[in-house]
Amino acid sequence: MIRLLYLAAGVLFIVGLKGLGSPRTARRGNQLASVGMLLAAVVVVGDLIDLDTKITWWVIIVGIVVGSAIGVMFATKVEMTGMPELVAAFNGFGGASSALVAAAAVHESGGSFETETSIVVALSIAIGAITFTGSFVAYGKLKGFISGTPVAMPGGPWFNAALMAGGVALGTWAVASDAGAPYWFLAGLFLIIGVTGVLPIGGADMPVVMSLLNSLSGVAAATAGFIIGNLALIIGGALVGAAGLILTLQMGEAMNRTLANVLFSGFGGDGGTSGEMSDKPVNRATPDDVAIALAYAEKVMVVPGYGLAVAQAQHAVRDLASALAEKGVVTEYAIHPVAGRMPGHMNVLLAEADVDYDVLLDLDQSNPKFPLTDVVLIIGANDVVNPSARDDAASPIYGMPILECDLARTVVVIKRSLSPGFAGIDNPLFYEDKTMMLFADGKSALEEITAALALV
Repeated sequence: MIRLLYLAAGVLFIVGLKGLGSPRTARRGNQLASVGMLLAAVVVVGDLIDLDTKITWWVIIVGIVVGSAIGVMFATKVEMTGMPELVAAFNGFGGASSALVAAAAVHESGGSFETETSIVVALSIAIGAITFTGSFVAYGKLKGFISGTPVAMPGGPWFNAALMAGGVALGTWAVASDAGAPYWFLAGLFLIIGVTGVLPIGGADMPVVMSLLNSLSGVAAATAGFIIGNLALIIGGALVGAAGLILTLQMGEAMNRTLANVLFSGFGGDGGTSGEMSDKPVNRATPDDVAIALAYAEKVMVVPGYGLAVAQAQHAVRDLASALAEKGVVTEYAIHPVAGRMPGHMNVLLAEADVDYDVLLDLDQSNPKFPLTDVVLIIGANDVVNPSARDDAASPIYGMPILECDLARTVVVIKRSLSPGFAGIDNPLFYEDKTMMLFADGKSALEEITAALALV
């Protein structure tokens, strides 16, 4: 019965993951996966009761209540702008949990395992440790108390290469010996590698790093499942590991970057939060100017970026789209794969505001429509609309697929300042004659545009 229930949990994981492939079915998929996790948690503790441990059913009930309360608190209290940091923290805790499972096995056995078991234990400790510290460095970079600017290690990438070589040597020692000490040294070294590995990566690449760390947390969970013989942990970990790796590779492709380039190039900065205002001339606009341009348009394309998340402007942009619809203006949304600070960030924000899924267009759907679009409204996006990626071979983002907003008839950019984006480079789109720059907070600007639109 326990194995059948584990299998049922695994099926729920798989069906739930499948549901996450589309915004329309994502909520149901998330719910199914959550039910699968609850089932797995209850079964594993129930299995411990059957093994005549000191755990009783009231422990399960208390754990469910406490865990659910913490989950509800996070879901309701954490703002959408803080969701990437929360995901990073979850990755870190997942890695730590897997490493602790392996550490408990080492403690109980004194480090004496069969060869195949010792390999899995070493992998679980190493991957779990690097995921734990690496995720919390990423958390710090996203939160802002660790600079998003790459921090160079002495000797550059060779420093971390030497540490990894030392890690392989320690892992080999642990597998070959019957002592527990090598495993503790292994854990300590990979805790350090997690820090030194993520610090040299710029803030522009944190979404890719988070996806990779998410994959590693799944691999660590799967190895922990082999250690304790837990089928649900193996299935869940394998799903997370595979899905996270696929997403990492897809995000790298969306940025025209290899994984090695992301990890070792030291690209990007702190998101432009400390950038200086450019002294180049721009066409400054008022909310009234933008309202007039929108009122006389037939097709409008909204391009959301991280600035929309910071301003919590998702409801304001939906209200503007509703006002435009009343005037017969068709409004759609162009979503770049790496817009925001985590995969799907913009989709989640707009779904929260009940924006219709059918008007959320991906990169390939959006670009053919820009030449036929009257007005593109860019809210807080920067690098993903930078034409240098297409036109300037000397640009560090050259070759990255972008939303080709510059092909539209009129471009409106709502932005606090001309400071650079996460890539730390200027955007020539802002200085074109067809571009109107509205320097303001995204939410207040959209509200003022909507109010002005009613008078046009």
